[in-house]
Amino acid sequence: MNHNLRSVCVFCGSSPGLDPAYSQAATLVGQLLAEHGITLVYGGGGLGLMGTTARAALAAGGEVVGIIPGAMQEREGVAESVTELIIVPSMHARKALMERRSDAFLALPGGFGTFEELCEMITWQQLGIHRKPIVLLNTNGYYDPMLAMFDQGVTAGFISPANRTSVISVSNPDEVLQALQGAELPPAHAFLWPDQT
Repeated sequence: MNHNLRSVCVFCGSSPGLDPAYSQAATLVGQLLAEHGITLVYGGGGLGLMGTTARAALAAGGEVVGIIPGAMQEREGVAESVTELIIVPSMHARKALMERRSDAFLALPGGFGTFEELCEMITWQQLGIHRKPIVLLNTNGYYDPMLAMFDQGVTAGFISPANRTSVISVSNPDEVLQALQGAELPPAHAFLWPDQT
């Protein structure tokens, strides 16, 4: 497939992590999106990988849309000079608007919040709420344990093979756009097992 990417939602940590490779990859992602004229949609924070990705995109001339709950502004800060900053009332509203404003989803390393956002978008794809690509940037194998858990879910009969293959993992930022544009999405209702159709 050749998905038309005008905007990509990036989920990532509000911490930089301990390995400088995480921030380096985030910088490259921000630059890459800007250089290809793709708007970065993200959680609006100025800290950690969130801030790094946003600042890199802005520095490269890209457009950045930050979406942040009002209660989180003081905690996460706000990246300066974002193209558009949207204050929402809740985390639920944040995710819903991020989904609406994006053509695809990319997860960089992060913590519980990143995991939750990523898994919710996978679930929404499975349920047919959206039909958009999902890619993990698996810097230094960060997501290996999660990917192994997904595989275990298939083996144990809780995740359909079609939905497992719709979550793509790449190791390097320069693979991200090709993965997003070439993603094969599962057919509608692929989450149903044969005896449930």
